[in-house]
Amino acid sequence: MIIHSAEFSVSNSEVALCPVTSLPEYAFIGRSNVGKSSLINALTNRKSLAKTSGTPGKTQLINHFLINEKWYITDLPGYGYAKVSKGIKSGWEKMISDYLLQRKNLLYTFVLVDSRHAPQKIDIEFINWLGENQVPFCIVFTKSDKLTKAKAKKNIDDYRTSLLDYWEELPFSFVTSAEKKEGMNEILDFIEQSNSLYKA
Repeated sequence: MIIHSAEFSVSNSEVALCPVTSLPEYAFIGRSNVGKSSLINALTNRKSLAKTSGTPGKTQLINHFLINEKWYITDLPGYGYAKVSKGIKSGWEKMISDYLLQRKNLLYTFVLVDSRHAPQKIDIEFINWLGENQVPFCIVFTKSDKLTKAKAKKNIDDYRTSLLDYWEELPFSFVTSAEKKEGMNEILDFIEQSNSLYKA
């Protein structure tokens, strides 16, 4: 798939205020500082479509981007960011869960996992929550260029092994580098195929 157009649509804090549309939608979410904004920008070949920041927790709303005037990317707040009040964190969690459970045109959620680290409890818990609530998702391993191929493979294999404690069949996954644009075509091909099968 070639991205011809990618434009910001709307930001909001409630699923009820999301765009009224039957167009297919794909959400991107992950732990804070996982490289979500960089991945969205690399995926759409835009330098600043999603706002990047050195400060974790920059994304605090549900952000919609219209792609090729045919489908949406949704940029969701990162989870696991500790440096906010419990009230704000609770509000984010409700906003995210409401969106993931209620958005009818959401086809897949891409869960971003930092390939540089050993399996994180918060990632496993979130992935299992998606499974328990029957929210279709894929795993995107990010920042694979930041370590050797052997180390990246070991970390990713460790994640898959950890998930097998809970899952009989592993969810589909991608290995990516936003900086080197690795894995972008595979994700776009997956989205294109999903769009072709989608019936509003």
